[in-house]
Amino acid sequence: MARLPRIVVAGHAHHVLQRGHDGGPIVRDDEDRRHWLDLLRDAVATQRVALHAWVLLDDHFHLVATPPDGEALSRMMQSLTRRHAAAFNRRHARRGTLWEGRFRASLVQPGAWLADALLYVEQHPVRAGLADDTALWPWSSAPHHLGLARDPAVAEAAAWWALGNTPFEREAAWRHRLADGLEARRLERITAATRRGWPIGEPGFLAGLQAGMPQRLAPRPRGRPPRSAP
Repeated sequence: MARLPRIVVAGHAHHVLQRGHDGGPIVRDDEDRRHWLDLLRDAVATQRVALHAWVLLDDHFHLVATPPDGEALSRMMQSLTRRHAAAFNRRHARRGTLWEGRFRASLVQPGAWLADALLYVEQHPVRAGLADDTALWPWSSAPHHLGLARDPAVAEAAAWWALGNTPFEREAAWRHRLADGLEARRLERITAATRRGWPIGEPGFLAGLQAGMPQRLAPRPRGRPPRSAP
């Protein structure tokens, strides 16, 4: 299925995915990971993008971020991916592209869907079998949200503040949510939307977005349209 032109709306959170070329590594050791994180923090600060969650794995990364204008997300990603690719190629004496095409971005409805997108990102190392506990994976925003480390680049979303009235309450609630994980159908919807670049949310939210945009914001139903009665 062909992907839509990327849908980015200022002031809304987006779930971003960028993979390595042909499933290859984008980082090989902690020096690469630290450099990638430094570049991410610089890019979000320069473009004034609010970064709500992130996770770095060996062959791809996820972000949840809110851009201040329609182009800031692309500028941030261009800065991050170009600079990281140049440094990675130089350090490892390699040539050629590092990335699998353009990044994917799925606009996320505020509230429960945004909370689930944050959960999707931070629980990813556990789902991938890379860690038994999200707290044990240092290359994500989970330690920040669990109160184990301070990440100055993270800007808390309203969905995070809604978890409790105090930092202790929010951290405890988030630990429970990370342990419980996402319901399977919710997980599948977020995965499909992110890979295809579709917005994610309730039907009313998606209908409101569609009213202001010329391109379709959801896949067409499969099969031929029904014939009208003669």
